[in-house]
Order: sequence, then structure tokens, then C-alpha cells
Amino acid sequence: MAVKVRVVERPDDWAVRAFLPELGRGLWTVWRHFFRNLLTSKKSPRSWIATEEYPEERHPYPERFRGLHRLMTRDDGRVRCVACMCCPTICPAHCITVVAADTDDPNIEKYPEVFEIDELRCVACGYCVEYCPCDAIRMDTGVHVPVGGKRHQFILDKGKLMDPKGRSIAVQGGTLHAAGRGQAPSH
Repeated sequence: MAVKVRVVERPDDWAVRAFLPELGRGLWTVWRHFFRNLLTSKKSPRSWIATEEYPEERHPYPERFRGLHRLMTRDDGRVRCVACMCCPTICPAHCITVVAADTDDPNIEKYPEVFEIDELRCVACGYCVEYCPCDAIRMDTGVHVPVGGKRHQFILDKGKLMDPKGRSIAVQGGTLHAAGRGQAPSH
């Protein structure tokens, strides 16, 4: 089988090699948009302004926006997680850390002594929510990751995850009561 080779002639003009025509076209586009936006109002249909006035005008979130993680609690106030290690195992970003410890409750074998999520590494895929067998973790807060200046501020521990925007108690496999959107779990 013969391989066909196509020889491409390269331009030998110094202006083309220096990208001067493309630079001129790019500057022409920038100046055209600049003057069009300068001379037309924002509400005009000919306006090309794509800037949002963020604090005053907020872009609506899509329906599938999840938000921050939160840990669900039992009726007695303890975390619902049984440290089964499904969420750190399935997490593609390896951002969940769970350290299991024995509990004094005869109905529960283990509980998470440490439960941390590194929100800078999290890709918000939702696998941890889908694979949790006891409905202990959810991503239905609708809240963004809080702003911080240091890396350690983005690692959410068990205390922050149990109370992201108010006490959140859910019935096992049921609907949300306190701090949710009132939707049933997706699994």
C-alpha cells in the first residue's frame, strides 16, 4: 500500500511569515467592535456587548447545577455515613478522604472519624452521591464553593459538610426537609 504525500508550498513573502496580514485583521476586528459598542447603547439590538453586570444582574443557574456537598444526619444528630469507603473509591479526582472508626452503637459498625473533601480537586461529577448506599452525601445545596485565599480553606471537613447552609436532616431514602430544594434523591 503506497502512502500519498501532499507537498504544501510555504509562502516566501516576509509579510506573510511575520503574520502581519493576520495581525491587521485581528486589530481591525477589535477596533470595529470597540467603536460599535461605544456608539450604540447596551439595549440596542445592534449592540455586541457581552459583559454581564455581575453583582446587579445575575445569570440564572441551570436546573442541573448541584452546588456544594453536604453530609446528611440521623435523627439523633450524628452523621449518616457508615464509612463504607464507596465515595473515596469511586471519586475520579481522589478528593475525598475518609478515616473510619468503630462506634459504640450496636446497629452501626463504623462511622467516619475524618471526612474531608478538597473542593479545589473536586470535579463535581456527582459519583459520590450516586454510589453512596446510605444516602449520606448529597450535592443539592445550590451554594458555590466559598471564596478563600489559602488552600486549606477549600478543604471542607465533617463539621462544615454537615451544616453548609443550615441544619439538613433527611429521611432515609425520602425527601429533603430543612435545607434542600424539596426534591427526592436521584438514586
